[in-house]
Amino acid sequence: MARKDTAESSANQGRLKQIALTYKMTRRVDPRIGLVIGAVGIVAFGVLLAIGFLIGHPVYLGIFGFLVGVLAMAIIFGRRAERAAFSQMEGQPGAAAAVLDQMKRGWTTTTAVAMNRSQDVVHRAVGKPGIVLIAEGNPNRVKGLLAAEKRKMARVVSDVPVHDMIVGNGEGQVPLKKVRTTLLKYPRVLTGPQVTETTDRLRAMGDMMKNMPLPKGPMPKGMRMPRGPRR
Repeated sequence: MARKDTAESSANQGRLKQIALTYKMTRRVDPRIGLVIGAVGIVAFGVLLAIGFLIGHPVYLGIFGFLVGVLAMAIIFGRRAERAAFSQMEGQPGAAAAVLDQMKRGWTTTTAVAMNRSQDVVHRAVGKPGIVLIAEGNPNRVKGLLAAEKRKMARVVSDVPVHDMIVGNGEGQVPLKKVRTTLLKYPRVLTGPQVTETTDRLRAMGDMMKNMPLPKGPMPKGMRMPRGPRR
């Protein structure tokens, strides 16, 4: 029993530390965060308390107002913290990968399935809408990466819908903060077993490409690839 209490206490301390760190991070980007969430809580509590006095139940409405105020503060804090996190990640390499890592059940994400020397990168998400390729980097260069990845996948998943998006703030691009909502808006066309089958086929394709023997160094001039036996 003592161990359980100790574990719960440690977990609670860990949550409080996480909240404190999140608040400090958010405050660096949004200095007014403390005033905003404080005002939200006070207004929610004050309105319900006033209603309580009007109808003759200030205690009940006061308690309810306090709970509503705390809930409202938590919601506003979460939204502004998320906005601050996105603003800090905006334009950083791998930012889209961090968003994909937060996708909940129903999606299988694989980061950096394609990359070039300029660090333009393509990530992949598989879910009920099909396959979604998410590119981040120079818009002109990532188009070639997307096309190459589509050709590679067509060998094993030609019957699965493929969507693509380029992360950015330009025309036709998807802002980082809208990547998750955009993924969730795609129409669902696959069943759960089909999603699993597609994921397995893509994983097998990746293993095949990884294990394919590659020559070490350039091929000597004039050398031809050996032909198979004639039939």
